[in-house]
Amino acid sequence: MVLSGGIHSLFLEGESLATMGLFDILAVLLSLAAVFSYINHRFIRLPTTIGVMLIALVASLLVLLLGQFGFHLEDDARRLLGAIDFNRAVLDGVLSFLLFAGALHVNLNDLREQGRVIGALATFGVLLSTALVGVFSWAIFGAFGLAVTLPFCFLFGALISPTDPIAVLGIVRKAGATKSLETKITGESLFNDGVGVVIFLVLLSVATGGGDVAGGEIAFLFAKEVFGGAIWGFLLGWLAYSMLKSVDNYQVEVLITLALVTGGYAGASALHLSGPIAMVVGGLMIGNHGRRFAMSETTREHLDTFWELMDEVLNVVLFVLLGLEVLAFTFSGSFLLAGLVMIPAVLLARFIAVLFPVMLLRPFQRFSPYAIRILTWGGLRGGISVALALALPPSEAREPILAVTYLIVVFSILVQGTTVGRLVALSQRGQEAEEVG
Repeated sequence: MVLSGGIHSLFLEGESLATMGLFDILAVLLSLAAVFSYINHRFIRLPTTIGVMLIALVASLLVLLLGQFGFHLEDDARRLLGAIDFNRAVLDGVLSFLLFAGALHVNLNDLREQGRVIGALATFGVLLSTALVGVFSWAIFGAFGLAVTLPFCFLFGALISPTDPIAVLGIVRKAGATKSLETKITGESLFNDGVGVVIFLVLLSVATGGGDVAGGEIAFLFAKEVFGGAIWGFLLGWLAYSMLKSVDNYQVEVLITLALVTGGYAGASALHLSGPIAMVVGGLMIGNHGRRFAMSETTREHLDTFWELMDEVLNVVLFVLLGLEVLAFTFSGSFLLAGLVMIPAVLLARFIAVLFPVMLLRPFQRFSPYAIRILTWGGLRGGISVALALALPPSEAREPILAVTYLIVVFSILVQGTTVGRLVALSQRGQEAEEVG
């Protein structure tokens, strides 16, 4: 009776979207995700995450177009988006699950073989890209008369530098990429998310602290977040491994991994450590040491199925949200022009940030002739960049950075994401032809 009364009052009182509860929001997002996934699979046949984002983006633009004819659906859509804190949903929710699920299926031996490259790209590469994009954006924003100061330009560099190739990994595999290249792309994406978030937080404290933060303080904060997060992830992984080893019940063991992700990420936040890095380290431990020595074949099968499904569902929901977020941003002519110019600038920064580590490591590490171009074009930007942009404090710089970030992310996913498979295939054929010749 309570339930029927609740439904009755919902329809009679016309509860507004602004006061939607968590269940209502999830119901809308999952329903949209299911419908858009069906349309993509049935008619468009793009990779699922790319397809649902494209459909959500087209639906959002259609809502705006209908508004010109008197159908003001955009007000309801914006109220729905206003009820969702995208920044917290990604950084304090989805990210922990996606990073753990991604790390769970990475072979530690393969990762160790590519460790120098992954480490260089995820640290030096992200720092170099942050600096280059900061300088480029300062010039570009200034050229279009946008009031974005140099500290906020470097913040923009930090939020746009981490790559998010979740959507592209399936394409790279289907295109026949080598195992070493696949490991480089996966490993870099897992670790540079955490490093990029830490760099962003450090620069944010500098930008909003009046510039009085000492260099030693910055170094300590960076080391605490990164290395503290890695140690925390190792301890969580070891504790979960010990518990998994002592039982043989897949329901309990799946719950243990869920506790590792949710409780571990919350604990990292409370301790001011890097939650993303902790989840990667914990996922690597469970996916390798735990998989070999603490699980039965039945548990391995159920655990893999559970986390693969979790990864797919959360990714689809995240990309639906990304497509809808266009309704939440302001796009002026100067914002659009600045974004169009920033797209090649960000790609150039990515190219340089990949080129330098690869050239330095060539004497010690074997690379395919096309590794630099594939790593450059395959370095997609995604939800993390948008979430970090939304974390910026209110200022004159916030709106242009939000708009430009969104344009770069959309280009990255829809253009780079749909063509990188072809680039990999062409590169593979070119390499085979050279070997035959």
